[in-house]
Amino acid sequence: MALDRGTLAKIDRSILAELDHDAGVHLVKVPLSDAAWSTWRRYCEAVRVSMGEGIARLIAHELGTLVNEAEHHGAVFAAELSRQLVARSEALDVRERRLAEREQSLKASERLLRARIRPLDTTSRASVGRNDPCPCGSGFKYKRCHGH
Repeated sequence: MALDRGTLAKIDRSILAELDHDAGVHLVKVPLSDAAWSTWRRYCEAVRVSMGEGIARLIAHELGTLVNEAEHHGAVFAAELSRQLVARSEALDVRERRLAEREQSLKASERLLRARIRPLDTTSRASVGRNDPCPCGSGFKYKRCHGH
């Protein structure tokens, strides 16, 4: 049994009415230039909402201004943008802490390397034989460690 679009639409409406949904999907033609549509797409991607959800929020905002609902005044995407700002700020704090930890680790490694190299600077090569232990304390022979 094949159903036409009208019958399917009636079934969908009755199911949605029974489920008591507040939102439905409506297809509309939006008369915009390609440039305006492209700009809208980039804007929605920047605030991380779908283009349809953005249009729905704009419609709700406009209707809210008509009936003077206080919750709809102001920027439509302000709550979403402020949430994203808080999340990015927290991520930045975590990165800064990791960077500080890595910097401390690097400084400690540098101090350790300088301590190993320092004995070589004060000792002349003539006093260390090829097969003698390296004065850096590595346990290797001088020829295998710093004698290259």
